[in-house]
Amino acid sequence: MRFLQPPGWVPARGYANGVAARGTQVFVGGQIGWNGQQQFESDDFIAQTAQALRNIVAVLNEAGAGPEHMVRMTWYILDRVEYNARLKELGQVYREIIGRNFPAMTCVQVAALVEARAKVEIEVTAVLPD
Repeated sequence: MRFLQPPGWVPARGYANGVAARGTQVFVGGQIGWNGQQQFESDDFIAQTAQALRNIVAVLNEAGAGPEHMVRMTWYILDRVEYNARLKELGQVYREIIGRNFPAMTCVQVAALVEARAKVEIEVTAVLPD
């Protein structure tokens, strides 16, 4: 895996501008903040994000992968103001679960998610090296 940082660009913080990788591709469908029994344990944004990240790690593990194999993450959030206001907490939870693995990321605010209680949905692409 090679992180792509064009010359002269300010380094990205908390994500990569791009990633080049070869190997088996793993696609993790959008994970939300409910547990493996599809039950929400919290309506808090940070708690739901933590659960969604744990769900991602569990799915990656099923493919023999881990967070270090992630090349792309897409975040769908309901409230960008809350997201930005809670970045310190979010960063802490992210590093506890995902570690210091920062793939190419996109984050967009959406009007709604399919599950009414969901505050965040995250999808991931990972690549297991050949």
